[in-house]
Formats: sequence, structure tokens, C-alpha cells
Amino acid sequence: MHAITVPQPGGPDALVWAEVPDPTPCPDEVIVDVAATAVNRADLLQRQGHYPPPPGASPYLGLECSGVISAVGADVSHHKVGDQVCALLAGGGYAERVAVPAGQLLPVPAGLSLVDAAALPEVACTVWSNVVKLAGLRAGESLLVHGGGSGIGTFAIQLGAALGATVLTTARAAKHEQLRALGAHHTIDYTTEDFVARARELTGDGDGGVDVILDIIGGAYLERNVRTLATGGRLTIIGLQGGRSAELNLGALLAKRATIFATALRSRPLAEKAEIVRRVHDQVWPLVASGAIRPVIDRRMPMAQAAQAHGIVESSDHLGKVLLVTGES
Repeated sequence: MHAITVPQPGGPDALVWAEVPDPTPCPDEVIVDVAATAVNRADLLQRQGHYPPPPGASPYLGLECSGVISAVGADVSHHKVGDQVCALLAGGGYAERVAVPAGQLLPVPAGLSLVDAAALPEVACTVWSNVVKLAGLRAGESLLVHGGGSGIGTFAIQLGAALGATVLTTARAAKHEQLRALGAHHTIDYTTEDFVARARELTGDGDGGVDVILDIIGGAYLERNVRTLATGGRLTIIGLQGGRSAELNLGALLAKRATIFATALRSRPLAEKAEIVRRVHDQVWPLVASGAIRPVIDRRMPMAQAAQAHGIVESSDHLGKVLLVTGES
């Protein structure tokens, strides 16, 4: 088979479409013939040599895929050859075939094409596990989504709105109209506005009124995020685009009785990921099937053009997901 390899870490040109050995399934795995995968920020970091896959995972990029099962391991009983699926991966999506633990498989949601289903597993599992499972977002609360135009952001906006929350998001002004169409009640231009003051104004709480914040920035936003939280607020940090460290005023955190979570999905044990996938299937997939949530896809490109796709994602000019599609799709 062929896969995108990274012989030496570097820029987008470090990606090479090459012939590699076929995967073989372990007893609890299936082989998926990949129809499509999606470009995530983690892929860019791995290409640069900053985010190696966990032990035992595929060395190739790609944290999600969709496709058709072509082989099943000896212990797999709930899936069969020919099933159309999408999957959460620890790696390996940038390839024609990938081995997937059976617990990380999801059916293609009703009404969605096989290719477009590749846009969902990573963002759905990441957003649900942080916003719902950890932060406990409830109807009537407020949710601030940083990076609203990203794949994570476009999904989080829709999930928050579907759950009955008031959704605020930061993004460049050019993306605001589209984000409001997805369900964002308020949009904030982070290039020209102070999101702390604006969020307080929009929530009508001068003490800082946002109940839950989903943050992809990290260090550069930490102090401002804490100031933005309401009393009892919850901050979930899932990215470090703005740095790994910052000074934290613990007094401000204590005064607000606030909570900070910092999580990663890729490195979790298989059992934890399987449980997240099950809950996403039960709670999120019906929202996709009903049309309350849809994948937001900026463009679909041949997998052999992965270098160009990485350049697009690095520029942050896209909205939603950039998909890489195999030749057979």
C-alpha cells in the first residue's frame, strides 16, 4: 500500500507519498481501507518532529479516517468485512489502509457520505470529552470557544448550541457570518477586540460570566481565560498554539471557585478511548443524523497533495476541516 511518510521532520515538503508495508490486524483490531482522513493541528506538529505517536501506534500521520472494513481480527465480533465506518486513530490515517482497535470504530452517521464522515471522529471525541464529560456544560450556561473557525471550533459551536448553551467564539472577522450560521450567538474578533471585556459584556455579568471555555491556545490565554470565567467556571485546555507556560494567579482561581482541565486524547489508554467513542455514538451521533450538527469541510484534496493541505491548515485561512481523499474515493 501507499502512505504519507516523513523521512525527516520539516515543513510541508517533508511529506512523501511512498510505498509501505500493509498493516495486519491484532485480534481486537480491524483493517480499514481508507476513503478519507482529515488534517489536524497534531499532524503538523508530528511532521515537524514535535509530537511523536504513542508507543505501538502507526508511525504515519492521521488521527481519524473513514473507509470500509477489509479484514477483522480473531476477537472482533461486532464488525464485519464490508462495513462502512469512521474511526478515531492514534495514527495511520494518511494511508490506503490502517489497523484500528474495534472499540474506536463508529458507524457512518445517517445522511452523511463515507468521505465526509472522516471529518468527525477526532473533533467529536475531543469536544465531547472536554466540554460535556469534564466541564459538564448544561443548557442555559455559556460556552466560549477559542478558534471558532477550526475543525474543533466549528464542531464545538454546533454542539454547544445543540445542548442549549449560549455560545461565544473568537475568530477572525471574515469568519463571523459563517460561525453565526453554525449556531454561535456572539462572535469576537480576537485581532481587534479584548475578548475578556467583550465576553463579560455579552454575558451581562461584570464579574466575568462565561461558564465553560474550550481553549486551543494555552499559555498566552491562560490569565485572560481565568479572568473571563464566571464563578464556578470551567476552563478546558486542549492545545498549546500560544505556548506551553504562563503565570497563574491562584488567588483569582480560588476567588471564582473555578476549575482548569488540561487534556490530550491521543495518548489515553485504549479502554478510555473506547468509552469516549461509545458515549459519542450514543449522545452525539443522533445530533449528526438529525442535522443539528454537520461536518464543516473547507475542501477535499487527494491524499498525495498532503503537503498543500498542510500549508492551508498552517495559514488558518480555512474554515472547518481539510480532508485528504484516497484515489479510490
